Amino acid sequence: MSLVPIRWVSQQECTSREEDTAGTPPDASADVTHDVTSDVTQPAVKLALLDQRLLPGETREVLLEDARGVATAITDMVVRGAPAIGIAAAYGVALEAFVINREGGDWQSRLASACDVLAASRPTAVNLFWALDRMRKVIAAHATQSQAPYEALLKEAVRIHEQDLDDNLRMAEFGAQVIAASLAQGETRCEVMTHCNTGALATGGHGTALGVIRTAYAQGILGRVHVNETRPWWQGSRLTAWELVQERIPARLAVEGAASLIMQQGARTPEGVRWLIVGADRIAANGDTANKIGTFSLAVQARAHGIKVMVVAPLATFDGSLASGADIPIETRDAAELREAGGRQIAPQDIDVFNPVFDVTPHEYIDAIVTEHGVVESPDSDSVGALLGRAMRR
Repeated sequence: MSLVPIRWVSQQECTSREEDTAGTPPDASADVTHDVTSDVTQPAVKLALLDQRLLPGETREVLLEDARGVATAITDMVVRGAPAIGIAAAYGVALEAFVINREGGDWQSRLASACDVLAASRPTAVNLFWALDRMRKVIAAHATQSQAPYEALLKEAVRIHEQDLDDNLRMAEFGAQVIAASLAQGETRCEVMTHCNTGALATGGHGTALGVIRTAYAQGILGRVHVNETRPWWQGSRLTAWELVQERIPARLAVEGAASLIMQQGARTPEGVRWLIVGADRIAANGDTANKIGTFSLAVQARAHGIKVMVVAPLATFDGSLASGADIPIETRDAAELREAGGRQIAPQDIDVFNPVFDVTPHEYIDAIVTEHGVVESPDSDSVGALLGRAMRR
């Protein structure tokens, strides 16, 4: 993948580039760029976010200097995808520490406020709160310092970023193994369907569900990917389709309403759709999974056609404090997203609108949850609890 959604712009780079320059992020295989010097006389550090609202037509970065700017970028969908949101928020705390040390003031109260602003940017993505909790622990560990712990916070943000990429690669291997093991006697490969965007753009580099797809294709066990548009933000057509084209992975884009037809047709062919592979924004203790709106209906359709459902998500996506999906908060967005398209009104202005971002797929419809610590098959409270327990002991 030649583009990544998040990168740290060092003080040295800030002196050599214009703030409004549309740059091309470095290769995803490169190390995360960072500079932990605390000389506040130097130009401000920045966070560069690839503006995903403009893809696939335009590649442009947004440069941010403080936590409020990062929070706005998360809310406005400049950056999206649960892992990427958590990474961006962590860098946002580090940015704020840098600003505070330049300006002075009560650094503890200002950093606490920054964390609260970031936490309010997207209520469903649990990775956001997991990342902020890690940053708060760094803040607490340096409470006696006279200045905000910028260096320590930046190092922690970089660790979160690098850890996510490592976790993606492990999940991809586990998921590919599950696909290979599911192939019937005599089958060498199959097709899969995916929803929303769960690739490099939504994570620290490789992807969750799309990471599994990338690895499975590289191993020769995947023939084609069926991509749903994912309305109303079109993450499937704008982002996932774009990533697959960049990777030269065979793919076909279809409207969501065609999913059952595609599944039905695939059931008649040796290499038809065998898996629905999706990501997650929050997973409850019993395995119920919140993901992009439309995922639940796709899982129901998959069950009707004998197709298995795989959820791919890092351990940070699990929220053990929630017993079931009924407790997961569901974000709703502006009605204008449904009343308008491309700046043109497509629905009456006075029509009532319901625009949820996520739905919850009950664990009974999920065949496997793939994490960086292994795979949970037929997830329920016991199997999810056992996974979380093993992970905590490592």
